[in-house]
Amino acid sequence: MFSCLFGSTAFSCYAQGREDEVVANIASGRVVAHVTKEGIAFAIIEESAEADSIPPRVVAVDSLHLGVMLGAVEWILPGKDAKPIRLEKMISHIATGRRSEASSEMASDLETIGVAYLEALRPLAEQLHHKVELGPDEPLFELVIIGYGPENYGPEVWLYEYRMEQEALRGDYMKTRVLRPHTTQLYPLEKHEPKALVEVRYPPDLRGPTFQVMIRRNDPEVARIAGSDPRLAKVADKIEAGQANAAKFADAVDFLHALVLATAGKSRFALGKFEEGRGFDWIVPPEEPVEKAKEDKNRPAEAPSLMRKPKP
Repeated sequence: MFSCLFGSTAFSCYAQGREDEVVANIASGRVVAHVTKEGIAFAIIEESAEADSIPPRVVAVDSLHLGVMLGAVEWILPGKDAKPIRLEKMISHIATGRRSEASSEMASDLETIGVAYLEALRPLAEQLHHKVELGPDEPLFELVIIGYGPENYGPEVWLYEYRMEQEALRGDYMKTRVLRPHTTQLYPLEKHEPKALVEVRYPPDLRGPTFQVMIRRNDPEVARIAGSDPRLAKVADKIEAGQANAAKFADAVDFLHALVLATAGKSRFALGKFEEGRGFDWIVPPEEPVEKAKEDKNRPAEAPSLMRKPKP
């Protein structure tokens, strides 16, 4: 008898009475970014407070971009002595570069990042040979990229969604394949769109309102924070009015910090900030050290790249 399980913290496929279980530990939570004209304040919040849950994992893509991983971030393959395989440790390097007239053959940074994680995911997911039930809009894995683009492009937030498809080969034995990621630019927004907070939630049906909704309806936590300091009240007003980018950066950082503290409860979280040309700094660092992407030593020095040193 075969079965597959999926829960808030893990899913597994196994044959009853046999030691061929494949387990994927799931990181669930939210990533919130408040982009202002002076910088980006961001929060990474775990949404499951269970003892064996995994917080969203963080990786430094380059000096000006941070990646947050959600979904199936840790895999345990069959075997008594099998150690967890962590996706962020599988990515040996991510060489990034924008397309340019001078180098039309060079893959964009978006494609390079997307393919790197795809190549890490595929051999793991291929070992899932029995039906895995995911929600209709639920990817197997998500990657959120936050940071600054090259050549004065400005702040940017991208979402990569990795879905999978399964094909029945014989009986209930399935072939599993991870598809190329669907990439969405969450920031910058179109000129006519209200400038709101950016929030990504995994799984998509997480309970509770987004931070933007909480601010719009002036939830008690928001009212208390806004009432505690005129600076923070102005931030809430700017966000509610669709002018989040006009808030003062330092005040936006303090407001997001206060809102996370008021709502996180026992969940783990990290809080940080970006300033253009300076990379990111942690205000509340994640519990685990952030994995750093290794630079590609074979990459031509003249190639367009995001891997550049921050300005002093």
